[in-house]
Formats: sequence, structure tokens, C-alpha cells
Amino acid sequence: MAKDHDAPRRPRPSLTWRVVMLSSLLLVALAVLITYLSWANMNKQLDSDRQEQVEQHRRELHFALSRAETSLKQLAGVVAAAPQLSQALEASDALAVDAALSSQWPTLQLESGIEEIRVYDSSNHLLFKQGTPTLEDEKDFRAWTAQVMGQERPLSTLRCTPQCFHYAAVPILGDGGSVGSLVISSSLAYVTRQAKELSSSETALVVNHTRGPVDARPERHIDSWNAWVIAVTNQDVSMPILHQAAPKIALQDLETTPWRLTHSSRELEISAIPILPQPARASSNNATSAYFLLVSDVTAQINAIRLDTRTLMLASLFGWLSAELLLLAILLNPMARLRRIAAVLPPLASGGFDQVRAALSPKNKLWPDEIDILEHSTLSLANQLDLLQQEVQIRGDELAQRVNELARERDFISSLIDTAQVFIVTLDDEGRINLVNAHLEEKLQTPASTLLGRRFDDVFPDEGAAQPSSNVTELRYEERELVIPSGECHTIIWHHSPFPRDNENSQARISVGLDITERKAAEARLTWLAERDPLTELYNRRFFQEALNKALAQGHHGSVLLFDLDQFKEVNELSGHHAGDRMLHEVARLLQQEYTHRGTVARLGGDEFALLLTGVDSDQTISVAKHLNQLLDSLSFVAEGHRHRISASIGIVQFPTHGTTPADLMASADMAMYKAKENPLQRWHLLSALANARDELNERVYWSERIRRALDDDDFVLMVQPIVHMKSHSIRHYEVLLRMRDGDRLIPPSRFIPLAEHSGQIIAIDRWVLHHCVQALAHLKGISLAVNLSGQSLHDEGLNQFLADELAEYDADPHHLILEVTETAAITDFSTARGVLQSMRDLGCHTALDDFGVGFSSFHYLGQLPVDYIKIDGSFIRSLAVSADSRVIVKAVADIAFGFGKQAIAEYVDHEALIPLLTSYGIEYGQGFHLGQPVPMEEAFGFDPVKL
Repeated sequence: MAKDHDAPRRPRPSLTWRVVMLSSLLLVALAVLITYLSWANMNKQLDSDRQEQVEQHRRELHFALSRAETSLKQLAGVVAAAPQLSQALEASDALAVDAALSSQWPTLQLESGIEEIRVYDSSNHLLFKQGTPTLEDEKDFRAWTAQVMGQERPLSTLRCTPQCFHYAAVPILGDGGSVGSLVISSSLAYVTRQAKELSSSETALVVNHTRGPVDARPERHIDSWNAWVIAVTNQDVSMPILHQAAPKIALQDLETTPWRLTHSSRELEISAIPILPQPARASSNNATSAYFLLVSDVTAQINAIRLDTRTLMLASLFGWLSAELLLLAILLNPMARLRRIAAVLPPLASGGFDQVRAALSPKNKLWPDEIDILEHSTLSLANQLDLLQQEVQIRGDELAQRVNELARERDFISSLIDTAQVFIVTLDDEGRINLVNAHLEEKLQTPASTLLGRRFDDVFPDEGAAQPSSNVTELRYEERELVIPSGECHTIIWHHSPFPRDNENSQARISVGLDITERKAAEARLTWLAERDPLTELYNRRFFQEALNKALAQGHHGSVLLFDLDQFKEVNELSGHHAGDRMLHEVARLLQQEYTHRGTVARLGGDEFALLLTGVDSDQTISVAKHLNQLLDSLSFVAEGHRHRISASIGIVQFPTHGTTPADLMASADMAMYKAKENPLQRWHLLSALANARDELNERVYWSERIRRALDDDDFVLMVQPIVHMKSHSIRHYEVLLRMRDGDRLIPPSRFIPLAEHSGQIIAIDRWVLHHCVQALAHLKGISLAVNLSGQSLHDEGLNQFLADELAEYDADPHHLILEVTETAAITDFSTARGVLQSMRDLGCHTALDDFGVGFSSFHYLGQLPVDYIKIDGSFIRSLAVSADSRVIVKAVADIAFGFGKQAIAEYVDHEALIPLLTSYGIEYGQGFHLGQPVPMEEAFGFDPVKL
């Protein structure tokens, strides 16, 4: 794996610090080693001293035991020489023996520590016994006395069963020899006290026996050793120490190896000294072992060792720090010079010769050292390398220039061939392929080895296109079809360019192919979309106008038939918009089958179609219109269980009779179509003369201009008609009505509203009315105004924001503004109407559904429309008193309104007899001439908002 030279290097310690760290490590290791050896030596010396001291205590203790034994034998001899004792024994008189010794017993017991005294006659019978029995077995005494009388020599022994006693047996001499024997015993307790005085340590007499003395206390038993403490000095201190040590070391091991432990922050040492020497114990039949345990306090010695060790460690650390500081002081300057040389070596390798000269300035010393020589050598090397680099630079400039040129050519060719998503082929003089790029291999799914050597026309055949010239002297373009292995056909545009060669007649060239398949398809699709209606696939308005303009420009004559489908909105209302789209598709298919071969058929928008016929007169055109109506009548359409009758109102104009421009012709055809709607029997209308068409067109232009001027000059008048609460006759609501001022008279809305809806000016009129009504609300208190919105305003995307801005500007209460839409407008585009009404309610305004009851399908949508009021259409109210059907319908509407939580308002209440009937249905509000006629807002409220 290649090493990444660009990766950041980890920082390394300098040579100075490495030397310091290594020497520090060595010195610290030496200091630790010396301290450890010193500590080990002091501990070894302490162990040796303690061992010698224990041996000395052993010898002194054994000497004390020997001396006690000798003293006991001497005391036994003195007692045996008592007056009358021998005569009493010779006479075997026990009373005489008792009389001879009884006077001495208290002295022997108290002053000499004698535990028991026994006297045996020459027949080895016990004549006298005094004191506490020390042995359970009488045989031992008889054996000793027999031996003593037989040898006439004193005998002494030591027994621990389980207590430890010294025994001394001496013969009692008479006139003829031994007349008996005397045995006395003494406890070793006094030796324990003497051992403490000799060793200055706490002393305990321990007997390894399963059974303790009769008067022994339980705390004197050591379980781990199975031993009893017979005697101990300073019991309260010594016994816890023995109990702490017993689980950790055996009693026999203490004889050879003293044991140290820490107790109550003191360092203690326990050693064991057997009472009998090793040879005597080996020859003795006594299986019980007894020891003197010495508990010595060695805290002072241990603390002295620790203090010496700590002092040595501190001295070593001080020496280490001193040595390192001295070493650092010695190395600092030389290492700094070495770092300076090391710092200039990388720039030296990269050509930083001036930097090396600036950094190194060696001085001529009398005794130069190695670093001086290194500085001189580095500087000399820098000078030589600088000269060599200058020579290489001079000779390399020309080579670099040539290499750059070749690199640019190579990079261009490499990037062009390897990365371009185009087809690249190079051809030789014979037109054979000698190079292909990877993109071409991938598309053809053919390796380059298979393509090389083949002729270009064999790989990319195009029999119908002209072949490139054999003498390629200029750029040539051509399109060829290429079928790839997957079966797809691609359109390739080839760009052929000759290679620049010394031989001008060379036919070698490079061919670059661009796949323009998607672009061709996109162009075709865009062309189709630009000319066609996506729903019906007929030509659209734009194409139709271009075709009409082309026919006019070429001087053709003919006719334009403009028609829309009658009652198309009912299809949307009853069966849904998808059914309406299907009907439009059925009509379009019929038109394509019948008339595409005769003229241009187009869908202009919605349910509006147009047919352009050239070279026909008026009679032929009327015949086509009649035939079209017959075809539509015969077209049966069923959707959602409803059968719909299809018919159309056809407006016919001729060109150039009725216009010389597409705009004039379409405007005239539009007027002719509306004329056809006025004649439901004929259902077509042909403008008879140009004068009539122009009169109608001029009328439309006049009213369009008149409405625009009224908007600019505020020539509209706002009138209000009261909406009365029929029980209390109170008036809190007014409906706003619009009139146009024409001098001294007022023009009713029926004259200009249809034209305004046709020209699209109705949206501006609605905003004008809303603006002034909001102004009026700002000056009214407790009065609500109801404003009618046209169906086109439901599609005014800026209406909601406009109304919000107006309410905020004049600080008007939105709860007193009621916005009315007609039932027809709401149901025709239900989703849009619902969204607009909900947005108005979100602003705080109330909403109302006007002319309710005309379309009975609206009952289905009533619960989904966000309205507060329902205004029952006046056609039902007028005939309410005479028509039972009207009464049923009105009552049903009132019940439905109440069920949905909405208020019902009756329109056209024109006589008193209607009021009781309406109130009986639960209708609270009424509007009509009987309740109040429309009056100008200035007359009703005392101000005109238009003049504010």
C-alpha cells in the first residue's frame, strides 16, 4: 500500500527530550533498585539480629530451666536431710514422717514454690503426700523413687501433662543406706516471669495438649494450635496477639521462623522456644510439646527501616533531578543547533537554499566540534545543490514547455474520448474504424475488438441518407438511425471532421455522434402539447387561431362554427366531473370521426368547441350545423345511472364576411352562439350581415368600456334592501344591491352584469362593492350587510387576502359582513366554493347560499357547505299561497336548514299573507318589496360610503 505523504505526521519528541527521558528512566530504575536493595538488606539485617536475639533468649531460658532444676534437687536434698525423717522411715511410721515434714511445708510452698511433696519408704510405699497432685499416674512417681533408691542418686525431670512441672527425686539415707525417697515438684510459672525479665518481651507458656488444666479458662485455649496457654504475662495484651497469629502460622513453625504481624498500629514478632532441647525431646517418651512464646515489639526497628528507605528514596530522587537538570543544561545548546540544522534539511530538499543560508551562519572556531563541521557541510551542500538546480532549471524549461503542450493534447483527447457521453469513432483513409470510445461500446454492447477494422457504414448503416463525401475537407453533419441490441431505435447526429495531416488527400477523420433521441421525442411531444388539448386530443385554441389566421392570410373563404354543450353543468352536478370529462371525450371522438377530414376541429376550453371549414358557403355551413345537432342528439350518454341528452348551441360566422382577423371572427361567433341559445328549437344561428354583427360587437365593446369607466369614476350606486325579522319586525340585516349611474337615472344590474361576467370585469366589480361595504361597516353599529359574490370571484385567488386587508385597514367587524353566493355557482364548482366560503368564515365573516332550491342536487351538498344562511329562491315564495308543491318544497328547505343549524331567509315576500305561512315553517327572516324596497345607502344610513 502506498504511503500517504499528505497525511499529518504525529508529533515526536526531540532528541534532547528522548535523551533526557531515557536517562531519567535509567536513573529512576537505579534509584529504585538501590532503594530496594537497601531496604532488603536492612530487613535481612533485622531478621539476622532478631534471630540471634531469639537464640540468645533460648540459651538463657534453657540455662534458667537447668538452674531451676538444680535448685529443686538441692532443695529436695535439704528436705530429705530433715531431722527424725530417716528414723521415721526406718520405722515406717507415717505419723512421724508427717510430724517431721509438716512444719517445713508452708515454707516450701510459699517461698520455694513447691507444688507437691511425696515420701516413699524403702518398699516404695507412699507414706506422706502434701500439696496439689501434679501427675495422675502414680506409676511415674514409683518408677522415679525405685530408680533413686536403687542408684542412691538424685533424679530430676520436666513433665507437661498438661501443666508443666519440674520434678526432683532424692534418696533418704539412713545408717545402713537408703531408707526411702522424697519427690518434690515445682511449677514453671516462675520461669515464665524470669523469661520476660531476660527477653524484655511478653512471655507465654503454651502446651500443645488436647486437655487443659482443671482450672483453665476457655479464652486460654487457642483453637488453631490446639494448645492451652498455661501462663502468660500481660494477658490482656498478649492473648489477642496470640489469637491473631494462630490462624496464619503453625506453632511448630514458630520454633524455626519468627512471625511478624501488625497489631494496634504496632509491629510485633512472635517466636517459640521449646522447653526441652531437641535431643532431650527426641529421647523423651512425653508426646506433649511445650513452648515459651516471646512476643517482641519491633515497631522501632521497622520504623527505622522505613525512615531510612524514605530518606534514601528522596536522596535518589534529588540526585536524579539534579543529574537531569545538569544533563539538560549540557544538551540544550548543542541540541538547539542540531534542531536548527534539522529544520533546514526539508527546505534544502525542496530547493529552499536561501532559507538554508539565512538559517546557518557557522563561525570559525579554534576547536570546532562535530556540529560546527555539520553546519559547514550543510551550507556547502546547499550551495552545490543550488548550482545544480539552476542548471537543471535552464535545461528543463524547454522540456517542460514541450511536456505541457503534449499534456494538454493528451488531456484533451483523453477527456474527450473517455468521459464524453457521445459516440467517438476514428476512421482511417479507407473509412475503417480504428478507435471507439467506451460509451459506444456500452451502448452497442460490443467490445472494441469486434468493431475495429470494420467500415463505418457497415456498423452504422443509413441507406436513405447521403453518405459523407470521400474527400472530407469541411465539417459534415448527418442523422442516422441506430438500433441497439435491446431493440430500441435511437437517432444519432454525426459530426465528421478530418484529421489534420501533412498529406492533404488523407481521408482519415474523427466522427462524433450525439444521441438526440430524447430531444426528438421531447420536441415532438412539445409540438403535440402546443397544438393539442390533453383531454380530448383535439386541436387547442392556439392551433385553431393559427389555422384561422393562416386561412385568412391565404385569402380563403369559409365558415367558423362555435358551439358549447347545453346543460353541461347538470352532468357535473348529477354525475360528477369525471362523467363530464367522459362526455367531452365522447363528443370529441364523434367530431374527429365526422369532420377532421373536412376541416379543423378544436376544443377551445370547458365545453366549448369550434370547427373551421374552408371553401364552403352559408348553405353548406348550415347543413353541417344541422348534421352536427343530429349527431349529438343520437349520441346516448349514461353516467351514474343518469341518462343525459347531448345538444349544442352553434354560432356560425363566415370569413371574410364577418371579420378579417381571428379576434373579430371569434367575437362574432361568440355572439352568434349566444343568439343560438335564445332559439332552443333551431339551436344554431348564422350572422346574416356584417352590419348586425358589428352592432352587437360594438354594443359589447361599449358596455365593457362603460363598466371600466364606472369603476374608475365610482359611477356605481350602492343600494340596500332590509332583511326583516318577521316576528319582531326588527331590521339588523341589509342586502347590498348595485346600480350604475347614467345621468339622472340608474341602470339595473341585468343590463351590465352578464356582459361584465362575459368580459371578466365582474371580479373587479365584486372587489369595488366589498371595498365600499367594508367602509360602511366601519361606520355602522349593530348592522350587518349581505354582499353577493359572482361565481367567477370564487376563482379569485387574491380575494381572501384582499378582504382581510380591507377589514384590517378600516377596522371593521367581520361578523357583520355576510357574503352570498348563488346555489348554481356553489354546486358547479363545489370544492372551490367550499374552500372559499371556509376561508371567509375563518376571517370571521358569515356566509349565505342565495337562490336555494333551484338545483335539487344541492340538498346533497348542503351539509358540507360552510354557510350560515340559506336564502330560499323567490320563485317558490311567490307561488307559496297558491301552490301546494311550493309549500312542500319551502317547508322541506326550512326543515333541512334547521337540521343543519342554518338560518333560512325567504326572498320576494311581496304581500302580508306570506308572513304567517313562513313563520309557521320556522322561517324567521324575510326579504321583499312588502317588507322594504331597495333605497340608496345614503338614504338608509345617512352617508354614502362611495363619497367617504
